[in-house]
Amino acid sequence: MTDIQSKPGSIEDGRFRLLIDAVIDYAIYMIDPDGIITSWNAGAKRFKGFEEAEILGQHFSRFYTDEDRRAGLPQRALDTAIREGRFEGEGWRVRKDGSHFWSHVVIDPIIDPSAKLLGFAKITRDITEATQTQQALEKTREALFQAQKMQAVGQLSGGIAHDFNNLLTVILGNLEIIRKRVGDDPKITRLVDNATQGAMRGVSLTQRMLAFARRQELKFESVELPTLVEGISGLLRSSLGPSVIFETHFSPDLGPVMADVNQLELAVLNLVTNARDAMPDGGKIVISARVEDVRDQTTLSVVAGRYVCLSVTDTGDGMDADTLGCAMDPFFTTKGVGKGTGLGLSMVHGFIEQLGGQFVLKSLINEGTTAELWIPVATTASVVKPVTDAAKATPVSGLCVLIVDDDSLVLTSTGLLLEDLGHRVISAASGAQALALFEARQDIDLVITDMAMPKMNGAQLAQTIRFMKPSLPIILATGYAERLEGFAADLPRLSKPFTQLNLVEVIASTMK
Repeated sequence: MTDIQSKPGSIEDGRFRLLIDAVIDYAIYMIDPDGIITSWNAGAKRFKGFEEAEILGQHFSRFYTDEDRRAGLPQRALDTAIREGRFEGEGWRVRKDGSHFWSHVVIDPIIDPSAKLLGFAKITRDITEATQTQQALEKTREALFQAQKMQAVGQLSGGIAHDFNNLLTVILGNLEIIRKRVGDDPKITRLVDNATQGAMRGVSLTQRMLAFARRQELKFESVELPTLVEGISGLLRSSLGPSVIFETHFSPDLGPVMADVNQLELAVLNLVTNARDAMPDGGKIVISARVEDVRDQTTLSVVAGRYVCLSVTDTGDGMDADTLGCAMDPFFTTKGVGKGTGLGLSMVHGFIEQLGGQFVLKSLINEGTTAELWIPVATTASVVKPVTDAAKATPVSGLCVLIVDDDSLVLTSTGLLLEDLGHRVISAASGAQALALFEARQDIDLVITDMAMPKMNGAQLAQTIRFMKPSLPIILATGYAERLEGFAADLPRLSKPFTQLNLVEVIASTMK
């Protein structure tokens, strides 16, 4: 409580007034028991804007917003101060010019020795800037936490996908060999075909995991979005059904983007499928695109530049804030058990970030959802390497092939596939072992090495071999989209999991 001992007009009262008027960072003023302002200091004038003559005799509730006045907050603050001996809180207040500021308020009741309420001492501080700084800090912390979480889950997904790729390489390779050797028995053939189809589903799932982890191998090229959407519009319309209206709107100044055509088509199909599922009773889906210049990172966490925003908007059920916050997390789904992997949106997220763009989801309950793909515009500086049509190359046989992989199952499976193609195979389980064999053999025509190996990875092994024999063809086998530098970036890639046909194609294109 505050107990005023000085008498009006006394020397002490004059000094007290001088002290209060000298404070300019706080609004300090007195109000009577009914809430009428009876004094006004320089600090109050500075950030509330009223001269003393304008405000004396006015009710202190005039500084509150209309909503707070209707809710009875001014009187509630006084009642709390009387009941508890002090009121302290924060809220929006209004300046003379109508602008708002976030304030910290303390109200103390003034009680005389006979316990009579004389009024209230009120101190208000403008903490708008500090609050905004704190909010920005919290937002940055939350963004950092989300980024760390997504990075950790991405690393986990990428590691799991790498192991799956090795397993699927073994399974598919052995199934191919079995398929060739079982003859024409329809029962066995059907079993092998079913197993192969199951393995290919695993390949699709693994590719989604790699997409989320931003470690899939992409083929960048200039893509015209209207052409891409038009090319799959028939498939889209047939999958939507008669209860869904489908429209497209593209800005006339739309330029091409740099992307992987197949992955971008899958992303659009995924988003449209999600939009359809969010409208069980029908509705409207609109695919649109516009060009935007991003100058700062206030709304998007991408580098400044020119982007195309490709959006898929539906009029479906929408998502609440909690669901929206988890929507891009891997394995999160609202479709029920067995109706979705929960990797669709996370795959789109990883793919778009790998392009150097950003995936943004906006949604409100009962108002629908908008999924935005921000993709960098293709420029004249974008370098696109021509893709060789390896499928038309003449198959090669009779080579002596050194294969290197730290996974013994993959090593054996790859060797069987190559031998079945008529090649002689030398196997090594590490980079060091491969170098020892290479130094001892003079008849090696080709090296196929895994990329992710301990101690000496495939790029390091290839560099050493290239130094020893510059003309020797080398193929890197990997399930990742590693960022390689130097000559290793130009080496042929064999993507895991691979089939015998993939081996035929990459060897033919490498040995031509």
